[in-house]
Amino acid sequence: MQRFIQFNDENINSFQLMELIDLAKTLTKIKDMDVEYGPLNYFDLPNKKVLVSHFWDHRTLEEEWLGLTSDIFIRAIGTNHFSDVKEINRYINKMKNSPLYSFSKQLFMMIEDARLEEIVKRERPGTKKAFEARRTIYTKYFESQLKVHLVKGVHTDALFNFLYMLLHARSPITDWPAIQKEINLAGPFINLQIQRSFDSASTGDSAKICLELVEVLEDILQKDMLNEYFHLPERTMQEWEESLTFDELKRRDPLQNDDEAEEKATGEEEVMEEEFQTWHRESEEKGDSFLQFDLEQGTKTNIKGEAAREGDEGDQALGMVQGASRKSSHNDFKGDIDESREEEREGSGENYGRENRHAYPVYETASAITPENQRKYDSFKKEISFLQKKLQKIIEKTLDHKKIQPRNRLVFGRLSKQLVPYFTEEQPRVFYKKDEESPQIDATFTLLLDCSASMQDKMEETRKGLILFHEVLKSVRVPHEIVGFWEDTDRASETSQPNHFKTVIPYNDSIHSSSGAAVMQLKPEEDNRDGYAIRHMTERLTKRAEKNRFLLVFSDGEPAAMNYEQNGIMDTHEAIIQARKHGIEVMNVFLSTEEIQESQKDVIQNMYGKYSLFIPKIEELPDILFPLLKRLLYKSI
Repeated sequence: MQRFIQFNDENINSFQLMELIDLAKTLTKIKDMDVEYGPLNYFDLPNKKVLVSHFWDHRTLEEEWLGLTSDIFIRAIGTNHFSDVKEINRYINKMKNSPLYSFSKQLFMMIEDARLEEIVKRERPGTKKAFEARRTIYTKYFESQLKVHLVKGVHTDALFNFLYMLLHARSPITDWPAIQKEINLAGPFINLQIQRSFDSASTGDSAKICLELVEVLEDILQKDMLNEYFHLPERTMQEWEESLTFDELKRRDPLQNDDEAEEKATGEEEVMEEEFQTWHRESEEKGDSFLQFDLEQGTKTNIKGEAAREGDEGDQALGMVQGASRKSSHNDFKGDIDESREEEREGSGENYGRENRHAYPVYETASAITPENQRKYDSFKKEISFLQKKLQKIIEKTLDHKKIQPRNRLVFGRLSKQLVPYFTEEQPRVFYKKDEESPQIDATFTLLLDCSASMQDKMEETRKGLILFHEVLKSVRVPHEIVGFWEDTDRASETSQPNHFKTVIPYNDSIHSSSGAAVMQLKPEEDNRDGYAIRHMTERLTKRAEKNRFLLVFSDGEPAAMNYEQNGIMDTHEAIIQARKHGIEVMNVFLSTEEIQESQKDVIQNMYGKYSLFIPKIEELPDILFPLLKRLLYKSI
C-alpha cells in the first residue's frame, strides 16, 4: 500500500539546504535568516528568509549549486544592502494602474538585478563564477522562450525575453526579431533605455528607466505578460518599509565629540549611585518620542550597553512589565481570555524547532492488557524465540569471556611472562591484572515507532521486530522503552497541532517479565512529525546515566503533517544532528512492502546519513534486525 501518489516527486536535499542557510546567515549577518525553495527567487527581510528558485532543479549538480548560490548572493548581498525599498514601493504605487503591471514589475526586477549583480561581483569577486553560470543558463532559457512566444504570437512575453538577451548580451545585438511592427519601430528608443541601465547607480535610477520605457510601451502592447520570470513581492516590500520606522527611533547621528576613554573598563570599578535627572541642557530641545534622551556628547568606553537592570516601581508607567492573563469574574470578555490561554498551552513547541512552534505533546500510557493482546504477543514471541535465545546466548558468552579476561600491558600488577617489551620499549608495560569486571551492558534503547496511517500494512511485522528487541534486551537486563508517535489530524489547525506519544513499555517496566504484551496496542493512526518526536525522545535519553544511548526510529517514509511537508525533512535532519551532539546514536529502520526506490533512499539518507537500514520485505524484519541488535550490544559491552 502506497502512502500517496507523488504527483510532484521533489525531495529536498537537507545537506544542501543547510549550506545555503549558513551562506545566507553569513552574508546577511542575521542569525535567524532562513532559506526556502519556491517558484521564484526573492528576498523577504521582514520574515527573515531568502526564497531560492526551483528554476535550477533538474540540472547538473554544478549548475544547480551555482544557480542556487547566485540566488543567495544577489538577495543576501545585493537586495539586502544596495536596494532602496522606499524607491521600490514608490515605483510599485506608480505602476499599480498600468495595463502592463506585471511587465513593469518584472522589467524593474530584471534591470535592478543587473545593477546589483555588478555590485556584488565588485564587492565579492568570488561570486563571479556563480553569476557567469546564472547568466549563461538564463540566456539560453530566454532564447528558447522567445522562439516559443514568437510562434504563439504572445508579443509582451516575447519582448521581455528579448529585453533580457539585449541587457545581458556579450556584444551588441543589431538584428531584432519580428515581434510586432510597432515594437520594431520603437527599437531605437528601447535600445537607448537598455544602454542607460548599464549606468544605473541606484534603485531610483532603475525605476526611472523602467517608468519611461513602460510609458511608451503602454501605447504599443495590447496585453500584459502571461508568465512570471522575476518576482517583486509587493506586500513584503511594504512590510519591509514599515519595519524601517523602528530603526529611525535609534540614534544615528554621531557624537559632537569623538573622545575615547584612556583606561579600559575592567568590571571592578567602584560604582557610585547617583540620581540622574531626565532634563538637562543636552536634552533641552523637545523631541517627538516619549521620554527620549538626546545625548550627543560624552566619552566612548568599552563598557557594553543594553545590559539588564533591576526593575523599579516606575517601570509600570512605561508599560515594561509583562503579566499573564487571568480569568475575569465578569462574563464580558470570557471568550477572549479563554482562547488566549488555550493558544498559550497549545503553542508549547517553540523549543522543539521552528517548524514545530505550534505543536504540543499529548502523552499516553498503555491501557490494561487484554487477553487478545496477550494471545497475539505470545504467538509473535514464539515465532521469534529462536532468534531471541540465540542472541541471548551469544551475549552471555561474551560477558562471561570479558569477566575472566585478564587486562594486559599495565604499569603495575602481576608480572607477565611476556618480558620482551622490557628490553624494546622505553616505558615497558609488563604487568597484568585478573580483576573481575562488572558483567553488565552499559546501554539503553529507545524504540520510536511511526504510527502514521501508511503503516497499516506493515504494523504487524513491525511489532515482531519490536518484540524481538524487547525480549533480547529484557533477557540481558538492558533498560529500554518503546514509544509510538503520531499527530492528530482531526484536531490539528494552523496554530495548534497535538502530537501523541504512547509509551507502551516504559524504562522502569522494561526488564519485567510481564511487560511485553502492551506492544500490541500500537496501531496505525494519522500523520507523523518526525523531527518533533525525535527531539522529545532526545530529552528523555539525555537524562539517562548509561554510557551508550541508542534511538531507533521505525518508519516507512518521509515526515508528513500540517505545514510540515516542505521543511519536515530539514527539521528531522536538524533534530538528528542535535541528538548526536548529545552522544545519542540515532538510526532509522526503513520499512517497505516492495522494492525501495532510489529517491526514497536519498530522502532517508538526507535525514539520517549512513545510519539507515532499508528493509524491502517487511516479513524479513526480525532476521535483518538480529545482526543490528547484536552489533549494538557488542558495542556496549
